[in-house]
Order: sequence, then structure tokens, then C-alpha cells
Amino acid sequence: MMRVAAVQMNSGPDVPANLSRMQTLVAQAADAGARLVVLPENVALMPSSQESRVHAAEFQGQGPMQQALAEAAAKQRVWLVGGTIPLRVEGDADRVAPALLVYNPQGEMVVRYDKIHLFDVEVPGDSRRQYRESDDFVPGDALRCVQVDDVCVGLSICYDLRFPELYRALVDRGAQLLVAPSAFTAQTGRAHWDLLLRARAVENLAFVIGANQTGVHPRGHQTWGHSKIIDPWGRVLAAAETLPGVVLADLDLEQQRATRTRFPALTHRRLSANGIEDA
Repeated sequence: MMRVAAVQMNSGPDVPANLSRMQTLVAQAADAGARLVVLPENVALMPSSQESRVHAAEFQGQGPMQQALAEAAAKQRVWLVGGTIPLRVEGDADRVAPALLVYNPQGEMVVRYDKIHLFDVEVPGDSRRQYRESDDFVPGDALRCVQVDDVCVGLSICYDLRFPELYRALVDRGAQLLVAPSAFTAQTGRAHWDLLLRARAVENLAFVIGANQTGVHPRGHQTWGHSKIIDPWGRVLAAAETLPGVVLADLDLEQQRATRTRFPALTHRRLSANGIEDA
């Protein structure tokens, strides 16, 4: 068994205040026995402008956001999936990298994943609400997993949830648990958040943790909340509503291994890199 936690936050433009709330919630999760804690996307900053995001962005390995994440992991002796923070991109003064940093219980950063899929959409039914993440962020181009004790954890962020091929590739690399720090919007969250989390769990026979932002943020941005922990059969093990806080669940990894053996859908694939060819 591994006890895990998803942290739900209402981050705003005040970085020190966000980091203080983050540390309190990580401590709450650790006190409840969590070994792995997953923070939401934009954990340290939901900015009022792109200029303020660029101004706050850090170089990898230095800065108050990274220091606070490292201190939280070390102080609470947990594995910490650090949501996302903005990191500087060499040669691009106007955009930042949406970086997920994972810290071990010694407070050491052990892996970085940059969000691959950027949210460039007009939300159906609301022509006033348009998103152009590619104006603000430089996407990543590499998959990342991290070994947490004896569990392989596949990393993803928010909009990645709509691209099942990413998760299948993570499972091909051994992932048993998939994490998705998010800032899912209220409108798309209401329609698809639960559906996507459970689909990624069922099709990969994997545990899934979705740690989401919640409430109203600067520039009228509203996020859905409802952070969840899902088991490989698509069952919701724990879920939040719309208030900030922590949800916890115990992952039965032996049961997952037994399920993958008795219900070996992952071994029945025929459409793959080495599968059926076009006629």
C-alpha cells in the first residue's frame, strides 16, 4: 500500500501567500500519512498578467518557488510532485516553461517535466473565453517518469489529459500511477474532468491522481476543483468538492498487479508501433 494525496488550491497573484498555503497543505497531507503529495498546476502563481509571470519566473535550481517546494518535501519527508512553476527559457524573453518538478524526501529535485500539450482553444459555448497558452509558454518535448519507492509514476499536466497516446507511452515505460496537476477550467471541468481522469485510469489499468485548482483567479479565470484519486478499475477512491484542501487514498499496488494479470488488456494491443500496418 502507498498513501497518496492530491492538494487542491485557489492560487492567486501573491507568490509568498501561495507558497505558505502550499506548505500548510503539504504538512496536512504528511500528518495524515501521505508518502506522495501532488500539487496543482500554477501552484505558486496564478498571475494577473503574462508580464508578472515572466517577472516571477526562475532559473532552474534557484529561486523562492523552488526553495519552498524543496523545503516542504524535506521538512515533511514526502515525495512532492510540485504542480507547475514558471521557469525561464533561454532565448525567449516573453514566454516561460510550464515546469513540473518532483522532489524526493531529502528535498532534492529528481526530475523535471515540461507540459507538452498547450491549451490553445476557444471554449465551446463561450466565445468570450479564449485561451492561448502558446503565447505564454514554451512546450516540452519529452516524456518523464519517476521512481517513487517501488512505484513508477508517469508525469503529465492538465491539457495533456486529452491525449491518451501520452499516457499509453508512459505505461509502456512502466508507469503504474499517472499524475495530472491541473488548472482545469470550470466549464471544461464540469463536462470532462471526471470522464478524462477515469478514462486514463481504465484504459491503462493505472491509478490516476488529478490535483486541480479551484475557484476564481485573476483575469476572471475560474477553475473546477473536484480533485480526485482514481483506481485502475475507474473507481473514485477520494474526491474533493470546490474548497481548497487535501484528499487522500491508499493505493493497493498488489491488487493493481493482480488486475493487470487477470485482465491483461495492455498485452492485447494490436495497433502499436509494431502492430497492424496500413494496407
